Amino acid sequence: MAELKQLHGLMITSSVIRHIIPVSKLIDFCVDPKAGDFHYARSVFNQIALPSVYIWNSMIRGYTNSDTPVEALIMYRKMLQTGFSPDNFTFPFVLKTCSVTGDRDCGRSVHNYIVKTGFESDVYASTALLHMYACCGDMEVGLQVFDDIPKWNVVAWTSLISGLVNNNRESEAIKAFSDMESWGVQPNEITMVNVLVACARTRDIETGKWVHNCLARLGHDPFMSSNKFNIILATAVVDMYAKCGSLETARNLFNEMPQRNLVVWNSLISAYNLHGRAEESVNLFVDMQIAGFVPDQASFLGVIGACASLGVSALGQCLHAYILKTSMSKDLAVGTSLVDMYAKTGDLESARKIFEILRKKDIKAWTSMILGLALHGQGAEALGTFKSMQEDATVVPDHITYVGVLVACSHVGLVDEGWRHFNEMRDVYHIVPNQDHYGCMVDLLSRAGRFEEAMRLVEEMPFKPNITIWGAILNGCEIHENVNLAEKIRAQITELKPQGSGVYVLLSNIYARAGRWQEVKLARELM
Repeated sequence: MAELKQLHGLMITSSVIRHIIPVSKLIDFCVDPKAGDFHYARSVFNQIALPSVYIWNSMIRGYTNSDTPVEALIMYRKMLQTGFSPDNFTFPFVLKTCSVTGDRDCGRSVHNYIVKTGFESDVYASTALLHMYACCGDMEVGLQVFDDIPKWNVVAWTSLISGLVNNNRESEAIKAFSDMESWGVQPNEITMVNVLVACARTRDIETGKWVHNCLARLGHDPFMSSNKFNIILATAVVDMYAKCGSLETARNLFNEMPQRNLVVWNSLISAYNLHGRAEESVNLFVDMQIAGFVPDQASFLGVIGACASLGVSALGQCLHAYILKTSMSKDLAVGTSLVDMYAKTGDLESARKIFEILRKKDIKAWTSMILGLALHGQGAEALGTFKSMQEDATVVPDHITYVGVLVACSHVGLVDEGWRHFNEMRDVYHIVPNQDHYGCMVDLLSRAGRFEEAMRLVEEMPFKPNITIWGAILNGCEIHENVNLAEKIRAQITELKPQGSGVYVLLSNIYARAGRWQEVKLARELM
């Protein structure tokens, strides 16, 4: 920068400063995000009597890519106020700033100006508008903008697909990719990454394989030695296979990668646990550190989840001790995950300690504590914790929270309170009960011997009862020795053909208590 300032001085003394082209180059260097100086750039800009549109664009672009992007909007407004007319290169920079700052109102204002000045048919301006609306969560307007683009090039298609993925409309993103192929537009690597993300989220392995084949056909497959290795694309491929449950393929491709990043390690750690291979998840976490990678939040969340799945409290304690030595010890998400892990492994004392020191308790933290207490027989404390949560106006219970609450009511035998919470969930928080909620209520009513209410609730359910719900009623039948109802339910159970033997054990016990040994024999034969 010192040399640039010397050059600036020389330009002043030699009168070159009056010429627009060298001044434009000077501004370009000054706004470079890596080596520039924005204060100096602004000083140079203020000395220019009549800056060209190119210079205005340079200043706006520089601020857009800086730590103070809002300054780009200020420059844009100043440009309009001083009578300068933006061109088709101005709008993408300004709209990018709106995207970064989430300023949808400003974006709409720019959109109106684009229409007013006749730039809506410009592909650069239109694509930037699409990206802005997608980033601001207004995808419907973004789709209208896309439809109005006169010629859909790869940038427009990629912006559309990326916007759909970022707005959790993955199926539409996959459909758009298929349409893109039909229109004869060849996707680039950024397009492919976004489609692979969509396939991973929807667990669409067949489409994922098709996209992987497209990579090979178009010469983008990062695992082919003839192609330049793209670690971002390779990570997306591995992540897609991993999330879709094709762990062997994911691991084989992972092993082929000439270089790896933390993201791909985290992807596999999480996927192994997600698909019931928690021990391998923990082993990968260790291997990752041996390879020289420092765990981040995602790493710890993945391995903490694996420890919770394994149900080994000692392993979780070792991991917790390690976390305390890192910067992640104060991370809210990691702390919440530790609460969940200890609660699931039955170490309620440790769960309570971490829960109490969390600087901010979100719904996940409260729910983990409530559910952990409820599932380990501490129903009264779980309900007390839920009451404390309701006193925090910033936290709203979700469907999982109410599973914990209803389990707690069932274990304590509070039928009326269970009904109150069940109705509150629907009427106050507008949560549609699922089979877990109905199952909890049926269990609560059956444990209390209120079989008529339980059966009426089963009949009112908007779906067919599963084996868990029939098992809950059978459990109540065993407690209250209701052989007649158990007899009626047996036909329903036989029709479902359950895989486990739990319900048949309950049936056998019920018949045994009634001295009906022939039925006991039949029930045991079905196990």
